[in-house]
Amino acid sequence: MRVLCAFPEAMSSSNSRPSACLAPVALYLALLLQLSLSSQAGDRRPLPVDRAAGLKEKTLILLDVSTKNPVRTVNENFLSLQLDPSIIHDGWLDFLSSKRLVTLARGLSPAFLRFGGKRTDFLQFQNLRNPAKSRGGPGPDYYLKNYEDEPNNYRTMHGRAVNGSQLGKDYIQLKSLLQPIRIYSRASLYGPNIGRPRKNVIALLDGFMKVAGSTVDAVTWQHCYIDGRVVKVMDFLKTRLLDTLSDQIRKIQKVVNTYTPGKKIWLEGVVTTSAGGTNNLSDSYAAGFLWLNTLGMLANQGIDVVIRHSFFDHGYNHLVDQNFNPLPDYWLSLLYKRLIGPKVLAVHVAGLQRKPRPGRVIRDKLRIYAHCTNHHNHNYVRGSITLFIINLHRSRKKIKLAGTLRNKLVHQYLLQPYGQEGLKSKSVQLNGQPLVMVDDGTLPELKPRPLRAGRTLVIPPVTMGFYVVKNVNALACRYR
Repeated sequence: MRVLCAFPEAMSSSNSRPSACLAPVALYLALLLQLSLSSQAGDRRPLPVDRAAGLKEKTLILLDVSTKNPVRTVNENFLSLQLDPSIIHDGWLDFLSSKRLVTLARGLSPAFLRFGGKRTDFLQFQNLRNPAKSRGGPGPDYYLKNYEDEPNNYRTMHGRAVNGSQLGKDYIQLKSLLQPIRIYSRASLYGPNIGRPRKNVIALLDGFMKVAGSTVDAVTWQHCYIDGRVVKVMDFLKTRLLDTLSDQIRKIQKVVNTYTPGKKIWLEGVVTTSAGGTNNLSDSYAAGFLWLNTLGMLANQGIDVVIRHSFFDHGYNHLVDQNFNPLPDYWLSLLYKRLIGPKVLAVHVAGLQRKPRPGRVIRDKLRIYAHCTNHHNHNYVRGSITLFIINLHRSRKKIKLAGTLRNKLVHQYLLQPYGQEGLKSKSVQLNGQPLVMVDDGTLPELKPRPLRAGRTLVIPPVTMGFYVVKNVNALACRYR
């Protein structure tokens, strides 16, 4: 092991310069004096890090996690689902009687289920016992129908615009109409469900929060990564695309915290493209990089809930296809539900080529997130930690667990495409075994691959996986 040390340069006097032959001697004496002073005062240089034998220094990444306190705690139902009203319009309502689909839905519990989308416009709300109508004014059905999705797009869809202040007043009116009705008296109210936070949208949100920020239980918005343009499989590997979400989160949080600091924020709808996804891509393994990074980034930046649009049969962005077959993002979501708890932990990484710069998004192709392991998973004791890692590089990456994670047993859940289609595949394998349902009422067992204590994690190129670090006894993860 070689240690490089830096010493201060000796400043030569202009009145007395040593001859050329004495310069080496003077330098040698200066070095001895410096070393002597260091040994007396105590060596304050950073200790070198032991490197595993046989690993190239440039490929080794050292990873540690802060285990004392979580940096964020998200909702227990963090990963939630949406059903589009098109299932009614298109005659799919009887899908609820499908044992297979119910089994798939149960696998992603607990979760909120949002029933909404652009097709909500054709729905009519009926409440024959609505007491608000006796007052001569519009009842809750009027507001529920007329303020559904993306109010910033009303001018385009309906030829009429609404400003944030008016929208806020209508939310206040809606809540006042709901409270006297017994079944709605304790109902939560979420909004305004704006679209991408461009300048005009931020202005609408600002007006809404000023008037009705305290009225809603959580502030909601929707995110679309790509505006309907042609998508290629390599687009899902572009770090610039993955990072667009981070900037939007900061914009939303800035407005919300101005008026109601600490108010919960939900991403109430996330899709790949505005057209509901891209054929043969949004439902493929490649789309999983976008989805898993979305989950990691949202939790890390304090978003309380994300609602996936859609669970079933909407465009190409769903988790389950029309034949009730689970797609790659379903299996990814299932693993997330089984292994990831609501407490988010800080990750410390050394060895990445790019160093963080203040105020700048770091577009790393190796993305690492850490949570306390789901305490409902009885295969792991409390205090365990789960990492999930996305490797967008075309080469494998080696990660050495350090600090509190050093020499701990690890369970690997490596998710890779299955079949000849590669990244375009609609089937996946877990640790080399294809994932398929056992029968309509039974999901497959998600078997980990045990890694011996102290073993370096090897992340294959263009893959993603979960790694449970067992028996860490992390203080942040011992209690709910």
